Amino acid sequence: MQKPSVLIWVMLLVLGMIWGASFLGISLALNSFGPISIAAIRVSMAAVIILVISMALGYGLPGFQTPSGRRTWLHCLGMALFSNAIPFALLGWGQLNVSSGFAGITMAVVPLLVLPLSHFLVPGALMTRKKLLGFLFGFAGVVVLVGPAQILQSGGSNIENLARMACIAASLCYAIGSIITRLTPEGPVLAFSAAALILAAIMLVPAALIFEGIPTDISLKSFGAVIYLGVFPTALATILLVHIVKVAGPPFLSLVNYQVPIWAVLFGALALNETIPSQAIYALGMILLGLAISQFRMGRFQ
Repeated sequence: MQKPSVLIWVMLLVLGMIWGASFLGISLALNSFGPISIAAIRVSMAAVIILVISMALGYGLPGFQTPSGRRTWLHCLGMALFSNAIPFALLGWGQLNVSSGFAGITMAVVPLLVLPLSHFLVPGALMTRKKLLGFLFGFAGVVVLVGPAQILQSGGSNIENLARMACIAASLCYAIGSIITRLTPEGPVLAFSAAALILAAIMLVPAALIFEGIPTDISLKSFGAVIYLGVFPTALATILLVHIVKVAGPPFLSLVNYQVPIWAVLFGALALNETIPSQAIYALGMILLGLAISQFRMGRFQ
């Protein structure tokens, strides 16, 4: 891997902004669409875009004739479930009851949850003392973020508490999806991404029609928001992600996890006048510090 150029750093910044703004997009889209419908539309749009690009570049879709090809499709199914269908629906439902900034902050939990999962599932990715310390510190931030006192006081029945847990569950799904991606057989990433998005669309579109029906009375703002979600954080972000990983490697890409919560809070405050409680800010600081402890070594990120 080559040393990241200024252009790659700019692409990383843009990727963080795109993903950070997705929570604002979900909040705006929820004014006219149900959470499953939002997930179905954004995934379907991205599937078409990525498939067209993959076909144009000669990658197409993964083969199914060989054992490796069938294993790749099995990983595509896992990605469709844990990186698209389930977390998109959970975040959409969660943002019916929590702010976009809060939902964005929960995304900082993803790389922390990857640490224990990698220990058991990824060869050579053992949980060192440094990683364990970072995980425990970050997990304490998660506890602060969710607010166990409020949950215990309400017996877990308060809808906002359930929405908070839905956002954390989405983060867990993304962490599982990350592990599935790391264990996928070698092959064109665009072909893999196109297949996963197609499978996710096959899951989400019928579910949206059954549970939410065809959307009616759609506002222009919500329509624009759902278009943004499909084109930018789902399709374009995939292209940027693939290029950054190929040029600078996965560890460099992991730096985006520091950006997304900050952009989400910033966009929510500027566009929606959201106020983030101090509890969430403290929690974000603890989570990011825990992430830094787990990744920092001898003056540089691993």
